Amino acid sequence: MPWHRRLLRDRVLVLVAVPGVLVLLVFHYLPWLGNIIAFKDYQPYLGIKDSPWVGLDNFHVLVDGDPAFRNALTNTLLITLLQVVVVFPVPIALALLLDSLASERLKRLTQSVLYLPHFLSWVIVIAVFQEMFGNAGLLNTVLRQHDLATLSIVGNPDLFKAVVTSQVLWKDAGWATILFLAALSRIDPELYEASAVDGAGRMRQLWHVTLPGLRPLIVLLLILRLGDSLSVGFEQILLQQPAVGQHASEVLDTYVYNNGILAADWGSSAAVGLIKGLVGLVLVLGANSLAHRLGEQGVYQR
Repeated sequence: MPWHRRLLRDRVLVLVAVPGVLVLLVFHYLPWLGNIIAFKDYQPYLGIKDSPWVGLDNFHVLVDGDPAFRNALTNTLLITLLQVVVVFPVPIALALLLDSLASERLKRLTQSVLYLPHFLSWVIVIAVFQEMFGNAGLLNTVLRQHDLATLSIVGNPDLFKAVVTSQVLWKDAGWATILFLAALSRIDPELYEASAVDGAGRMRQLWHVTLPGLRPLIVLLLILRLGDSLSVGFEQILLQQPAVGQHASEVLDTYVYNNGILAADWGSSAAVGLIKGLVGLVLVLGANSLAHRLGEQGVYQR
């Protein structure tokens, strides 16, 4: 069937999709054209068109090894590694635990409690952590009442990466279980029955039936996380940066903001942002190609 006939046939679905497509075009794709300032000595009063070209001069922070950039890159990679190792497996474990609950009422209640933090803004999440683990928070208040030494958790530069990771874990781990619960519901129950007949216990069923059923989704989410590996929560980190200092908390996104918006180094900051996006694209394409070689579907099929 020709494309115009398919378009006419599915005109209702196309009309429904138009607002979402417009949002993507206006707020995600059109702004990419502004990356041209990475190759210009951009001056706001001149505008993008009249600002002089400087070629690759703005990429000197990548070549010359600017200490602030190296620090931001190191912090970004460390936080990403922590979030992949610590945060990523938790939704899988939660989904397995929820799926094993016999009581549907208890399951729904637990799901609601786990999903709730996802709907809170980062301002509220950070305020909750401050009230619980700050110097004047609930934990230290209880310790003082019992004449015990207080703990410096929130606001401690040495613990900042662990605090950021725990905030992400509390806020989003429950919400991410939705995908894994949906994947678990698609596993054929006859596979469990057949494995039980063959003498497989719960652990062997988990290893040979459940995890293989979740593997395509796990690979897909890992690929997407890899593509977003250089973005680790701009708003979350920026809100806490004054308390711990830039050395401990500066990541690539806040580096672009602090040097581009606040320090008016537009060109170099745009260059860093452009390279960050291109690296993410290369990582997604490379990981997807590797997934195809290993027999997985990946993000898209060849």
